[in-house]
Amino acid sequence: MGNEPKRVGKVYLVGAGPGDAKLITIKGLECIKKADVVVYDRLASPRLLRQMKPGARKIYVGKRTERHTMKQEDINKLLVELALEGHVVVRLKGGDPTVFGRVGEEAEELRQHGIGYEIVPGITSSIAVPAYAGIPVTHRNLASSFSVVTGHENPEKLDKMIKWDKVTNATGTLVFMMGVAQIGHITAQLLKHGRPASTPVALVRWGTRAEQETLIGTLEDIAEKVAARDFKPPAVIVVGDVVSQRERLHWAEQMPLFGRRILVTRSRSQASELVDRIEELGGEPYEFPVIETIMPEGEERLLPIRKAFAEIGQYDWVFFTSVNGVEYFFRHLDEQGLDIRALYRARIAAVGPATIEALRVRGIRSEAPPETFDAEGMIEAYGDKLISGQRVLLPRGDLARSWLPQALSERGLEVTELDTYETVLTGEDDEELLDLLQDGKVHAITFTSSSTVRNLVAVLKRMGQENAVELLNASTLACIGPQTAKTAEELGLRVDLLAKEATIEGLLEALCAWKASADGEETGM
Repeated sequence: MGNEPKRVGKVYLVGAGPGDAKLITIKGLECIKKADVVVYDRLASPRLLRQMKPGARKIYVGKRTERHTMKQEDINKLLVELALEGHVVVRLKGGDPTVFGRVGEEAEELRQHGIGYEIVPGITSSIAVPAYAGIPVTHRNLASSFSVVTGHENPEKLDKMIKWDKVTNATGTLVFMMGVAQIGHITAQLLKHGRPASTPVALVRWGTRAEQETLIGTLEDIAEKVAARDFKPPAVIVVGDVVSQRERLHWAEQMPLFGRRILVTRSRSQASELVDRIEELGGEPYEFPVIETIMPEGEERLLPIRKAFAEIGQYDWVFFTSVNGVEYFFRHLDEQGLDIRALYRARIAAVGPATIEALRVRGIRSEAPPETFDAEGMIEAYGDKLISGQRVLLPRGDLARSWLPQALSERGLEVTELDTYETVLTGEDDEELLDLLQDGKVHAITFTSSSTVRNLVAVLKRMGQENAVELLNASTLACIGPQTAKTAEELGLRVDLLAKEATIEGLLEALCAWKASADGEETGM
């Protein structure tokens, strides 16, 4: 039995799509979720790496400031080594791996070593990037065919690889990949071989991402415009009459949060609503959960919970101040072998629409909600109903404010504070996020609780950023409510946006107004 052969792993050569994390295929996402190791480059969205299973490794092989790109031969060897160690490996590539993705070289290396592999196609940037700029590569009246051509070589190599006399007029639309540096040579060859000087040209940089930028011109003047704008790669070049459709069909730029990368610091279990809404509004969310909530452990923490639930039928009020408070209360209720009937005597109150909804889906209607979404509002709303001597159960987290229990006690009520969950600092560092922050590519940072503020600063310091506050203040900081803003300011952060209502929608409204104001300033309106 000790001489059994070592299991050989398998490699999935996966196309990640053009940049927008949701443009990956279902199969590609499934591969990421089951991988032991993901080998990726800068054209793959960092958000996709959030889908990796716990304990999986990620290996960056792309170009990053002050670091060299790993040579293709070394990447090939790395894939072989990882598979021979028995790992399930995903080689994650931007766009489609078969379109200038060098997948053939990687697959051949794997085949020679007897390693199983699959090629998982992705949405190619040659089609998706123009589409996000409002440019269809074909059009019934303008182009019935298109070509995808490499542009990522020096002029001599380009002229050897491309038969310009054949390519120039072979199809209605020409799409050049990675050709920004050679735009002058490309346009010169197309003009030389018969394309009219008035032919429309578009360059779309970082298409489908927050940095998406489009430059329009003609074969005659586009090279000059690229130089004047210092238009940098990576970009897709589209040549042909279909470019004229952009004026009518551009859609991405019209969305309220287009061009903004927004950091979401909520716990992973709670981030989905905010992330989804940012995407719906055209922004690019970047998830970096700095907090997680967990069930309390240890007899010292569990004993008060058991005692409170043993007396659950004796409480006159149960106050819920957060969705987590509701979630964990019902987990404990179940663990104690109880159900909702145990609360037959108590009046149940909640603050905030999300907390009220969390109760409603469990068949419980809250007392008439307060007009403001904080603890102070609860006292104002229920003041005349709060009678000295009543017993109040306050299930919440270990970092909750002391104001509410103190205010209730001052009114003569008997308050039982119950730490039904604990808020902990997440353990994962994120070098990609650090790069984005340092490069000024995180446009806004959202804070939905005081603990997200404290923990983001703590995580950055743990990652070696002693100037964490200064680094964060370079972005626009948005807080969901006054208590969160107060915590941020106490830490030295500058709060730029404060939601009018302490809700996710209120936070999004503040972000959209900020973006609209910035757009107005740029256009001089």
